[in-house]
Amino acid sequence: MVLTIAVISAGAMGAAIARRLVGNGVRVLTNLTDRSEATRKRAQEAGMQDVLFQEIASCDFMLSVLPPSDAYALAEKYLKECSAHITSAPIFVDCNAVNPSTVREIAALFSSTQIQFIDACIIGGPPTDDGYNPTFYASGQDSSLARFESLSQVGLKISLLRGNESGVGDASALKMSYAGITKGITGLFATMILSAFESSPNTAEALLHELKSSQPALLQRIVKAIPMMIPKAYRWVGEMEEIAGFVGEGEGEIYMGLSKLYARIAEGDERDRERLTNFVQHAQIVL
Repeated sequence: MVLTIAVISAGAMGAAIARRLVGNGVRVLTNLTDRSEATRKRAQEAGMQDVLFQEIASCDFMLSVLPPSDAYALAEKYLKECSAHITSAPIFVDCNAVNPSTVREIAALFSSTQIQFIDACIIGGPPTDDGYNPTFYASGQDSSLARFESLSQVGLKISLLRGNESGVGDASALKMSYAGITKGITGLFATMILSAFESSPNTAEALLHELKSSQPALLQRIVKAIPMMIPKAYRWVGEMEEIAGFVGEGEGEIYMGLSKLYARIAEGDERDRERLTNFVQHAQIVL
C-alpha cells in the first residue's frame, strides 16, 4: 500500500519537502484552491497531486507547513472538512513556527478525536537536489512519534524529543529558541544598518569598514543573511510575534520590534531595501 501524505501548503518549503517524498515513492496530496499560478506550478513540478480538501482525509499523515498566523485556522478546517471522511487513524503534524502555548491550543482541537497530533518544527532550509535535508524535530505521544519517525525511510530527516517529561510544546519551544537567535540576529543587523543610514551615508560607510576591521565574521554573516531575509520578511512577521509570546513580557518586546521591522521590509519600503542591498553589495567588494 502506497504511503500517502498531505502537505499544506505548496510554498518553497512545502513543495521541496513534497519533492523529496515523491522521489521516495510517496503519494503527496495538496489543495490548491485559490492559490497563485506560481504556487500551482511549484506544486506540479514537485509531483504534488491537487485534490479537494476533503480528500486529504485519506492521508496517513497531514503536514501543516504554513505561515504561523494560518496554523490554527488550518487545523480547524482539517477537522471540520475531513473528520467525517477519516477511516483510519491519521497523524496531524504541525510543523509551523508557533510558540508552545499556540501549539497546545492547536493540539487541544484534536483531543477528543481519533486523529493523533504531533508538535514538530523544521530547522534549516528546504530540501535540495544535492541531498541536503532540514531536520524535523518532533514531540508528542510516543506511539505517534514512532510512526512519524518511520518517515526517515522516505527521505525526511527526523529527530525526536523524548524523555525528561517531553511532550507537545517542546519542539515548538526549540523552534522559537533557535529562530529567536538566528532571525533575531539578522533583524539586529538590519536595524543597526538602517539606523546608521538614518544618521548619514557616511555613518553607514564607517560602520561597514569598522565591521570589516574588527568584526569580519559578522560582516560575512550580514552579506549572507540580509539578501536571504528580504524576500522572506513577510513570513517572519508572525514568527517574531510568536517568539515574543514565547519569551514573555519585558524581553519579548525586542521581538515585537523586530516584527515591525520585518513588516516594514515586507510591505515594500524601497528605501530600506535599497539601503540594505547597497550595504551588502559594498561589503562584498571590501571583504
